[in-house]
Amino acid sequence: MLLRGCVVSGMGSFSYWIDKLQEHYLRKTGMRFYPGTLNVRLDAPYSLPKRVIRLEASEYGGTVSVNMVPCDIRIPGQVIHGQIEGRRAFLLRTDANEEGRGHHPKTIVEIATEVRLRDFFGLKDGDLVEIEIA
Repeated sequence: MLLRGCVVSGMGSFSYWIDKLQEHYLRKTGMRFYPGTLNVRLDAPYSLPKRVIRLEASEYGGTVSVNMVPCDIRIPGQVIHGQIEGRRAFLLRTDANEEGRGHHPKTIVEIATEVRLRDFFGLKDGDLVEIEIA
């Protein structure tokens, strides 16, 4: 599945939680996330697949469970060394956002990886990105 959308500014709250729960995310995904996500506004609402990686609130003594979906993020048409250059990442979404009662509508997804994606790709608000769901 290929999602397309544009970069938008976020609220900044996931950066706190990624930093605080870093070891849990590492254990679940095998990746040490940069403390922050890239918010992408999609052309159409996105619902999570049935099979996701879960960080349950009970695992860290919290109140919010997070779904993680492996993906690759890239810039449309950006070719380096003859290949489309992408970055392995995870789409993150809380249960509340998935159920339509959270801070984000289903047209907003948050992408996490080891680097700050705005710097890695040179992104700014309004830039187009593609997210390929594994």
